[in-house]
Amino acid sequence: MHRHLFTLLLITLLKAPLLSAQPVLLKASERGQLSAKEDTLKRLSFQLNTDSNQVIRMKADSHFTRVLVRALQTPQSFWYAFDSLRGISKLYAPDSSFRIFTWNLTYDDYYHRQRGTVQIRTKDGSLSMFPLRDVSEFIENATDSARNRMNWIGAVYYNMIQTQHAGKKYYTLFGFDPNGAMSSLKWMEVLHFNAKGEPVFGGPFFSFENDSIRKPTQHRFQLEFKKDAQVLLNFIPDLNLVLVDHLISENNDPDNKWTYIPDGDQEGFVWKNGKWIHVDKVFTQKLKDGEAPREVPILDQRPNPKVKNQ
Repeated sequence: MHRHLFTLLLITLLKAPLLSAQPVLLKASERGQLSAKEDTLKRLSFQLNTDSNQVIRMKADSHFTRVLVRALQTPQSFWYAFDSLRGISKLYAPDSSFRIFTWNLTYDDYYHRQRGTVQIRTKDGSLSMFPLRDVSEFIENATDSARNRMNWIGAVYYNMIQTQHAGKKYYTLFGFDPNGAMSSLKWMEVLHFNAKGEPVFGGPFFSFENDSIRKPTQHRFQLEFKKDAQVLLNFIPDLNLVLVDHLISENNDPDNKWTYIPDGDQEGFVWKNGKWIHVDKVFTQKLKDGEAPREVPILDQRPNPKVKNQ
């Protein structure tokens, strides 16, 4: 197993005991209610991710959303992990101040939409959450502006890391979007909370100031690539930076992103002075196929889900 992959898996395992130790806050009656709802959610999540019938997937998604909201209304539900749900991303913030649920709904090979909600940890265990509305289909340039929960750029998140600047906490999210029949997307963006405690997605955090050819600062970072290509975009703890596969068109057709695949080079981002600063070339020696750090498949590469490429 590759050293970086082992480190990523180890961090995931180390986080688990911290969170699983918290459910002592749940009373037996509350745990029983949540367990019963989890059984229903498990069945519905399986349908919305795997059923061949579009109508059944859509109905399952709608029903799943309603049951999830009712489940989260259970006191102290924040500490219930919903571990049995497959194809549903459930990420706790590193400081356990909130968690975020995201999942994908496939209408057909050409049309996908993401769903999600941010659940805030509260002192009394009551529910505080912000449902997310995916507006990707209405956006021409998704990298040019910050977004709130009502105009979210949808993704299924597979990793989250926490940084800080000037006393404020920032949470960098890594996400996947099946996008369409010929290409997929990966996203990296910074989440923070405004003075009202509401989530803000994105901002002028991605700087290319050190590149030989400078680009404008971006509010989020996007990779679009050939369907089913294995593309790395994730934080590597050993290197203390975000590692990104450099992409090129496999048939010299740069205008069509569905032809893009990794070429063996690695770009990156380092957190400095409240920004992610782009590094044009991380390694001086070009890596051969199989040598670059690889991620764990996002939620397990089923027909529809957002794989957890952590």
